[in-house]
Amino acid sequence: MTEGDTSAWAQELLELLRPAGRDVRKVVDWLAATVDANVSLRDDTGTLLAGPATLPDRSLPDGSLSEGSLSGESLPDESLAADVVTGRIASAAWQGRGRHLRLVRIELQRRSSAALLTVDRAAPFDRRASEIVTHTAAVLEVLLRARRTTTTVRRLQRAAADLRLAILQLLMVEDTVSARRVAAGLWPGLLDTDTAGVYVLEGRTEERDELAERCVEATGEQALVVRCPAMDAHVIVVTPREATGEDLRALIADRAGTYLGGSTRQNLACTATAYGQAVSALAVARFRTDRTAVYAERTHPGRLMDPAALRAWTSALLRPLDTLAHHTSAELLATTRLGLEFTAVNAAKILGVSRNTVRARMERVESLLATDFSALTVRAAVHLALNTQVGLPADGTAARPAPARLDDLLTGPALRTWAQDLLGRLDTDARDLRGSLRAWLAAGGNAERAAQQIGVHAQTVREHVRSAEPVLERRLLTAGSDLYEVVLAHLVTEELDRPALDPQPRQEETGHPDALVHR
Repeated sequence: MTEGDTSAWAQELLELLRPAGRDVRKVVDWLAATVDANVSLRDDTGTLLAGPATLPDRSLPDGSLSEGSLSGESLPDESLAADVVTGRIASAAWQGRGRHLRLVRIELQRRSSAALLTVDRAAPFDRRASEIVTHTAAVLEVLLRARRTTTTVRRLQRAAADLRLAILQLLMVEDTVSARRVAAGLWPGLLDTDTAGVYVLEGRTEERDELAERCVEATGEQALVVRCPAMDAHVIVVTPREATGEDLRALIADRAGTYLGGSTRQNLACTATAYGQAVSALAVARFRTDRTAVYAERTHPGRLMDPAALRAWTSALLRPLDTLAHHTSAELLATTRLGLEFTAVNAAKILGVSRNTVRARMERVESLLATDFSALTVRAAVHLALNTQVGLPADGTAARPAPARLDDLLTGPALRTWAQDLLGRLDTDARDLRGSLRAWLAAGGNAERAAQQIGVHAQTVREHVRSAEPVLERRLLTAGSDLYEVVLAHLVTEELDRPALDPQPRQEETGHPDALVHR
């Protein structure tokens, strides 16, 4: 064997270690061609990793394949293969019936597991063939260990991602105690906070994994980074740090087609509210040159209502849920809050339950409140109550003024001025955006029914509603806080019929046994 011949096959073997050629099957095929042999590679369970499932029976005149002529079951001595795989011997050779076999152990991880390389030749193994087999075994060991390490890393990454999602789902249903307990093992101190902000990043779906990894790096693992289970292009970041916003803005600055929406800081139990704010801000970010937006501390209709009356109305409206066990009531409230913000399918993905479960829980709340969520006006009013309920004392010890009526809450000069100013923005457009939007809301967001009512094409209604979004700076075509604010504005101006959603006084307030019944 000449030096040139050695350098030639050695160079070919090294080429198989380059990133583009790191394939165990390619190496096995190369070995078979180079030493003119039939080669197979199996793990310690006998599973074929590379090479043909059977080897030609050298005793047959035509060298055709004979079923069962390879692996531990067909070797001349089964115990010989077992000795090699278990490490009793590092390698073995055998010849007979016109066959020359080499069995080489490929150690994978600290002798705890191994693979078996079987090389079957018609000719005896000379020095060249023996060296090639030895060096190839070393290359296969490197590749198999790397593959196993990569597989392990990926499994750990998937497990960590699943844990992050589980923590987010616990926060979404206000179970902060369990969320902290789960997070403490892997990310100590991450949720040792009373308040946190939520950011949502949107990029190309195919680049989301890379975007999520960049978020982990940018936040120094001091934030909860989750691939959104509902929106394939979204990455959710829950963070206690004020500086995270700037870190994420810097991250997307050089990433075209990537947007960032952030919430205001919220109590950790209000993560679902903060998430809704971040999604709303994300819609605004699409119109910004820097592709970022934080949920604006704009004037919300609830802040223009009498606080005591609003709290009293909320407590009375949601009182039927007080009869349930606390964990059941909290589960129903959290699910309904998300179900009003998103579709049942997306809410289910966020919570990690089935969409039928989401619908069943919301139907139970509908029954308890004796109302119907199919009407946008009802959804908007209940959404107002649920957001107000977040700030109510958990033990119900707040002062209980006389229950207010929804009509009373929707009156008042400040609230009317806000509603008129908001909807008045639509009057500057030559198209009747306001009329189309009003009809669309009255029809429950159904463009076809709205079009029939006002005598235009359904596509015209859709275009008008879409055109109203940037004017009002609110998302309308998807459910959520933005849409419900616009609905409340129409209720204030009485351009939509107000829903019958007033709870009856409690029995102790009226002394009448029927006072517990809610309309």
